Parts: sequence; structure tokens; C-alpha cells
Amino acid sequence: LNEEKLMNQILENNFSSKNLNKKNKNTSHLSKTYKSIFIFSIIIIIICIIIYLSLRYNSYKKEKISKSLIDNFNITTLYANNNNYIANRTTNNSEEPFVIGLLKIDKINLMYPILSTSSEELLEISPCRFYGPMPNEVGNLCIAGHNYASKKHFGKLTSLNEKDLIKIYDLSGNFIDYIIYKIQEVPANDTSCISQNTNNIKEVSLITCNTIKGTRIVIKAKENR
Repeated sequence: LNEEKLMNQILENNFSSKNLNKKNKNTSHLSKTYKSIFIFSIIIIIICIIIYLSLRYNSYKKEKISKSLIDNFNITTLYANNNNYIANRTTNNSEEPFVIGLLKIDKINLMYPILSTSSEELLEISPCRFYGPMPNEVGNLCIAGHNYASKKHFGKLTSLNEKDLIKIYDLSGNFIDYIIYKIQEVPANDTSCISQNTNNIKEVSLITCNTIKGTRIVIKAKENR
């Protein structure tokens, strides 16, 4: 009887030992899995932070260029009527764009230089003339700008309403107030907004994209007489 009890105890101890070893192995495996997931998550977070900071830095650089162009524009207009001064309408860096005017909308606290031509690179710096005449000349001056989620550039245009005012400065330092008379959303391939048939009046069209719908938002304004 004693031998039988001893045998049962040995068997129970072996069984318990096997279960304990199995449990320890499972725990160790889970621990390694959680550790791998944790390390992977940390790496992903670090990569996201680096990308975010890089985008912020690039945005800061573009805004800095835009502000320097506004300063250059202000100097140009300040001396525009001085016959002894030859206006330098570009910055010292020959790669930087040509500024033809200034766009200002007080309601949404927007002020940017208007660049003479549009390209993907220039649009990242400031709104650009997409089509039409020089600022404050007869015709339809079409200005394109990016619709950034950060509300930079044309990101706040959707806050405008009809009868709001858009101010355009030309290179002589003169400005004209344009009153908004139409706000519309059109297909991306609709080019009717750049028509120059304005009946001999001065107009401005602000054009940006609706990235969600793949359409374009167009704000039409005419000289406020």
C-alpha cells in the first residue's frame, strides 16, 4: 500500500512538473510576443514622429519663403513711384518665383503673395496666377491655391460667403476690393471658371480643390464699385 501511494505521488509530481514546464514555456512565448509587439509599436511611433516633424519643417520653410516674398513685395511697392529705383520683383535667389501682387482677405486672416505662374512646386509656396491678366487689370485673374487641412493657403476659403471682400494689391502698391458674387463647386475638368468674357470689368477667381470629392471650389468676385 505504501509503495502504491509513493508511486501515485511520484506520478502526480511528474504530471505537475510537466504542466508547470508547459505553463512556463507558454508564458515565455507570450512574453516574447508582447515584447516584439511593443518594440514594433515603438518603431512605428518613432517613424510617424519623424515623418510628422519633417512635414512640419517643410511647411515652415515654405511659409518662410512666402513671408520673405511679401517683404520683397512691400519694398517693391514702396519705391514703385521713385524714378531712381529699379524694382527688383524677385528675391536674390534666382530660383525663387516672380511676385506679381498680393492677395488679402481680412475675414479669414489670409495674406499671400501672388506668384506669376503656377506649378506644383510654386503652389506649395503660395497661391499662383493660373490664368488671366495681371492683378487689377481688365479680365478674369484666376488664382489657384492648395486646400491644406492645416488651413494654410486656401484651406479657409469655405468660410467665405457672397458679398465678402477680397483685396488685391498690384505692383504699384494700389489695391482694389473685389466683392464675391458666386461660390460654386465644379468637376475637376470644368474650365469655364477661367473664361475671360467679363464685359470689360475686373474680376478675380479663386480656385482650389476638394480633395475628398475630387472636385474644384471656385469663388468668383468682381470689382466693388
